[in-house]
Amino acid sequence: MRPSLQYLFTTEVHVYAFSIAANAYLSFFPFSLMLLTVCRRWLHWEGAYRIILELLRLRLPTGTESVIRNLDVLVQGRPRLQLMSLLMLFFTTAGVFLPLEVALNKVWGIERNRSFFRNQAVSLALAVVTGLLALFWILLATTAQWLLGFLLDWVPSPGFLRVASRGLLEVVSIPFAVSIFFAIYYFLPNGKVPTRRVLPTAALTGVLTILASFVYVLTLPLFRFREVYGPFALSVTLLFWAYVGALILLFGAHLSVQTFWDEYLNRRVTLRSDLNPAASGGREHLDGH
Repeated sequence: MRPSLQYLFTTEVHVYAFSIAANAYLSFFPFSLMLLTVCRRWLHWEGAYRIILELLRLRLPTGTESVIRNLDVLVQGRPRLQLMSLLMLFFTTAGVFLPLEVALNKVWGIERNRSFFRNQAVSLALAVVTGLLALFWILLATTAQWLLGFLLDWVPSPGFLRVASRGLLEVVSIPFAVSIFFAIYYFLPNGKVPTRRVLPTAALTGVLTILASFVYVLTLPLFRFREVYGPFALSVTLLFWAYVGALILLFGAHLSVQTFWDEYLNRRVTLRSDLNPAASGGREHLDGH
């Protein structure tokens, strides 16, 4: 893990992180607007619409009600606005994945990057996959919220129900983050990468991202963005969080290359064989035949 921490202090990592953060910030609102529009106007799925708003309240570090109010107004707006959001989303997702592909190719030792148009196609595919994964996890969260309300309907304390609901959304957001990181780490490099390294790295990076969001929210008053940037404090807060998230993403990218994942998995296989010699002997007998 030490080489991956040292990797964060190289100049190129911060160039990649700033580029990813700027485009992630630009794509955040169009992506949220598209999810809300699909759930309310296309699927007429009010429960999922409310879950998305709750997840935004959970994940946005500041200015939550202002962002949600504006998104709610835009969802009711004209279809031309939503078409522009879709075009903006396609443009900015390419800006996120282009420097990320270069970084992933470099850490994996892949010398050749995709062409511009191939990268656009892969970026579009990953954007669609991200949207489908988001809808899938929203479906799970909506079902889990309904089940929680059904099981705890007898509890007289609204405060307890709110805490339980928030905790449930926190739990659901972890596998969603892990699935997004896995899709990025596995499909974005211009070459085949081993799943046995990518999967545990995606799990670790997803948990680190959730923990980092807690720390960021708790330490946010120390930055005094409101006093320094005035009316632009919300934009700076989100952009800075996107930058931190990009650094975590790049840290995980470098971590997935490390060979200790193979050593750890090999030790587990060896330990399992030692604890179950009968199964190991059975496999050796079959190998002998």
